[in-house]
Amino acid sequence: MNILAWRARTVLGLVGLGLSLGSGLAGATEITGAGATFPYPVYAKWAEAYKAETGVSLNYQSIGSGGGIKQIKAATVTFGASDKPLEAKELNDSGLVQWPMVIGGVVPVVNVTGIAPGALVIDGPTLAGIYLGEIKSWNDPRIKALNPKAALPKQAIAPIYRSDGSGTNFLFTNYLSQASADFKSKIGANTSVEWPAGIGAKGNEGVAAMVGQTAGSIGYVEYAYSKQNHMTYLRMKNAAGQVVVPEAAAFQAAAANADWAKADGYYLILTNQPGAASWPITGASFIIMYKTPKDPAASKAALEFFAWSYRKGTELAASLDYVPLPPAVIKLVQKTWAASILQDGKPIWTGK
Repeated sequence: MNILAWRARTVLGLVGLGLSLGSGLAGATEITGAGATFPYPVYAKWAEAYKAETGVSLNYQSIGSGGGIKQIKAATVTFGASDKPLEAKELNDSGLVQWPMVIGGVVPVVNVTGIAPGALVIDGPTLAGIYLGEIKSWNDPRIKALNPKAALPKQAIAPIYRSDGSGTNFLFTNYLSQASADFKSKIGANTSVEWPAGIGAKGNEGVAAMVGQTAGSIGYVEYAYSKQNHMTYLRMKNAAGQVVVPEAAAFQAAAANADWAKADGYYLILTNQPGAASWPITGASFIIMYKTPKDPAASKAALEFFAWSYRKGTELAASLDYVPLPPAVIKLVQKTWAASILQDGKPIWTGK
């Protein structure tokens, strides 16, 4: 089953279902979350396994990071999810706390005549040139220089981009802004940007579907979407000048540079990291909650789910090529929960 069909099935299974009372969660009626499409595949897997074990269901709306931030700020969900972390000042001004939940990679995917998955290599400046509208054909000399042995067709390039406010957009544009001064000055890095050309699609799933149906297209999706839909991914040249394949080991290599203990509010960007094995468009996905939630029981239920996911979700994450956080970082995050998410000055989550 491809990820688009799986997503539809899982949403139908999750949306509208309340929590079964248990695990000391009397009074909690549901865990609700909204936001990033980047981590949706692993959240869905975790939710399915967690419900089977505990009877507790999760309603997560995969609407994009921008939507998740809006919904948590409006207190219409228990948690928001974003691949663009909020800076410490914004967190403090809004009474919010955030932490990294899982790490993955954004991957260029294409639909090009005669090209197999992994057959082509691309680098940051060339990718920026495509999305700036300067490189218009697959047999452009700049693409040929990176792929001298490839049979590149004289086929027009159709760039596919995220039309909604998204953390995947942020990671992609943040990387291209580092790779190309021209891209930085003309488009820049954000969850939503003004693209000069191309076709917009909503969500990682929308981009995956649009690439699949558009000849000559290129898009960017979280790797799980590429893997589950058997898409034609590109290898990339990283900051060290090495050609790398999108896989968990490459995402882990980039994440190895992260010093979460020194990141104020866990604000850390993992794009364009050094190292011969690092995947250049790596990012963490974050959970955002209120420090003093209006529904402490639902917040406790959510934290129990996240604690279970850290503890038992490693294999499920790895099966989709997400990178779980190291144990030391998990301990750091759980200390943050105990110190920051409170009811009447006492921790909502006690680790029991």
